[in-house]
Amino acid sequence: MRASKGVWGRIRSVGGAVLAIALSAALAVSTVQVPTGYSSGFTASAHRGDVIVTAFQYNWKSVAKECTQVLGPAGVGYVQVSPPQESILGSSWWTSYQPVSYQLDSKEGTASEFRNMVSTCKAAGVGVIVDAVINHTTGVDTAKGVGTAGNTYTSTGDFPAVPYTAKDFHSCAENIMNYRNVTDVQECRVSGLQDLDTSSSHVRSVLAQYFTTLLSMGVAGFRVDAVKHIAADDVLAIKKLVAKRTGRSINSIWWMQEVIGNVNEAEEIQPDKYLRSGQVSEFQYAYRLKRLFDDSLMGGSLTLDEIASNLVASSKASVFVTNWDTERDASTLTYKDGDKYTLATAFMLAYPYGSVNVFTGYRFTDTNAGAPGATSDSVPDTVCDASSTSGTGWTCFDRNASIIGMIGWHNIAGSTPLIDWQTDGDNVVGFGRGGRAFIVLNNSSSAARVTYETSLPAGLYCNVYKDSTCMSKIRVGVDGRFTTTVRAGSAVAFHVGSRP
Repeated sequence: MRASKGVWGRIRSVGGAVLAIALSAALAVSTVQVPTGYSSGFTASAHRGDVIVTAFQYNWKSVAKECTQVLGPAGVGYVQVSPPQESILGSSWWTSYQPVSYQLDSKEGTASEFRNMVSTCKAAGVGVIVDAVINHTTGVDTAKGVGTAGNTYTSTGDFPAVPYTAKDFHSCAENIMNYRNVTDVQECRVSGLQDLDTSSSHVRSVLAQYFTTLLSMGVAGFRVDAVKHIAADDVLAIKKLVAKRTGRSINSIWWMQEVIGNVNEAEEIQPDKYLRSGQVSEFQYAYRLKRLFDDSLMGGSLTLDEIASNLVASSKASVFVTNWDTERDASTLTYKDGDKYTLATAFMLAYPYGSVNVFTGYRFTDTNAGAPGATSDSVPDTVCDASSTSGTGWTCFDRNASIIGMIGWHNIAGSTPLIDWQTDGDNVVGFGRGGRAFIVLNNSSSAARVTYETSLPAGLYCNVYKDSTCMSKIRVGVDGRFTTTVRAGSAVAFHVGSRP
């Protein structure tokens, strides 16, 4: 959810120890040693990493199927799902972000279906991350109503299924007017949504129980919505209460916070103020990707090798090319940008900064539109055709062959440093990761013939950006050099596991 919007990391920390602990605890799968030399029998699922795929507005049955058929075999670490709590009725996507209660009966499925999804994904080696909405409840534009689980609510703070009453909300009855006033931002309403008083012990207890319930079901972690509208001390207090109730250390609970940084807003709501609780979403990274791939990777005032400068530390950053908010306001690249969008996603998967999130959703012209076929109380199954370009309305971007190949590339690269940075003009860039992987990106409008140096062993490699059949190959000589042609708006990528 958004209300307003607005280094250089040499070593990927895989989201820090928190993410590693969460993955181990949530998935309980054996870790296969990433090879330091070439591997002729590379299997993506055996080299699982920290990649998150956001399956936006997928119902629980569809997420479970995707984990088994696509995400698990591709080596994806996590799938982030839409808010699972009871919400208001309505086909628009944003109705899922207006909680009525914390019962796990939503448009995406029942509590039983949610539990089955978590266990199915876990069996496939994929942890489930929940999008948690804790800043607010419903809007005041509807006097009263009934939610997806049949529970009632009003615009005056009456939520009997929780229960919440008027005293559980901030007294400010106006929308936020001044983002330089921290009280205004954190106690008034975001677009008419009733703002919870998260300093209240009752509210904290209710929210902590919601998180505790989800963790007990095997959920791996959380993306916490609209965090800049909650005082940093309140967020930390809620997480500490969750840790206490679950008997876990606070750092073992993976907790990514949506904080949209803007230098023109109050200092207290900037991303760095929330780092005590966990990671933060680094929106500036996505904005910079759009600026660079829309223009020149190396010829402007900002260059690709400086993309992470002056941002939060890599271990505390969650990054993406787009999400469901930014793809609707044109502030980032989206599926509508075609090859450029895929190329930017490949760069994000290759570059050692932050925990990466790949977004898959659906096509739209109406920015309010929910998932294809959505009704007021349900979302139908996600349907993808044989290719990654679905004619059903879903983008199915996680099935794109180039993205699947780059997820394996990312996992093989692991925590190795960025090396062998080379450029050819303003829009062709190549770099390696610790002698394990190499990529060349061509963001220009014409094919590029390049010769680059790598630190990979000599031999023949498959171009994982092309397809899964190794139709495109690259030969690295004994001197570490290779020559190849990279088509316009595409890439050549290979790693020590991609041997034919």
